Amino acid sequence: MEPNRADLDRDPSHVSSMFDQVAAGYDRTNTVMTFGNDALWRAATTRAVAPRRGERILDLAAGTASSSASLAASGAQVVAADFSPGMLAEGRRRHGHLPNISFVEADATALPFGDDEFDAVTMSYGLRNVQQPKKALTELLRVTRPGGRLVINEFSTPPNRLFRRVYRFYNAQVLPRVARLAGTNGDAYDYLNESIRDWPDQRTLAGWIREAGWTEVAHRNLTFGIVALHRGRKPLS
Repeated sequence: MEPNRADLDRDPSHVSSMFDQVAAGYDRTNTVMTFGNDALWRAATTRAVAPRRGERILDLAAGTASSSASLAASGAQVVAADFSPGMLAEGRRRHGHLPNISFVEADATALPFGDDEFDAVTMSYGLRNVQQPKKALTELLRVTRPGGRLVINEFSTPPNRLFRRVYRFYNAQVLPRVARLAGTNGDAYDYLNESIRDWPDQRTLAGWIREAGWTEVAHRNLTFGIVALHRGRKPLS
């Protein structure tokens, strides 16, 4: 199969196909490329969501469901949703034995759920790949119950100028080469670098979240701002 490469138009069919192709090696490659920080970021996201037994949680852009499994360890009922059938298939293969995770193919801008269904919604490294991210934030608000929680973990802009230059060099020159050596679609990681470079900084994303209707919006940087955790809450009325 010819490697598929998405571009910054973020055509959903192209992005989905690209993730289908990298699904099998996705977690392994990410661990190598982030020097193991992906596990630390996942743990931080789970703590921010603060899942509790009996809650219903939407993990959007769940990918291979590693984040969903982390959330499900609390006893919460987790819906792992993604627009990539290949990613969901890999998630089912790895975590389908867990009784409190269900898998749903879903478009972030037209979620197949009713209003006020979830106690918390979360999305890791996926909002950046949505063609209409502001619409996705509004959809997440719609399906969250009043008082419910939002956690977005996304690549961001390191505030330190020198570190930012080193980081961007790594993304542009090193990351795709390592992906190819690992037997992964290196073109997909060219897109990853472009999408990170094109993505707005922490303050801008926080503004988008507020515009969508979320309150108590805040963020904190992880690993010098390579990624940022954004939080919000749905108003009670």
